[in-house]
Amino acid sequence: MATEEPMPRLTAGEKARFALLVARMAKRGLADRDPYGDGSAVSLSDLQRKAERIIDHARKREAKAGK
Repeated sequence: MATEEPMPRLTAGEKARFALLVARMAKRGLADRDPYGDGSAVSLSDLQRKAERIIDHARKREAKAGK
């Protein structure tokens, strides 16, 4: 089992951007309510990539500040 890196400390701007992305993901999920339960037609991959970029940027910033 691979160990996951700890979540980096986010700046206020990064927290706001991350929260906005999570809200957008939730909104898409609610808009795609399938009454028959056949599966999800909405893709969240674009928002998930944006969230990962925010976290990656924070990790790089912390690594650079630590040197």
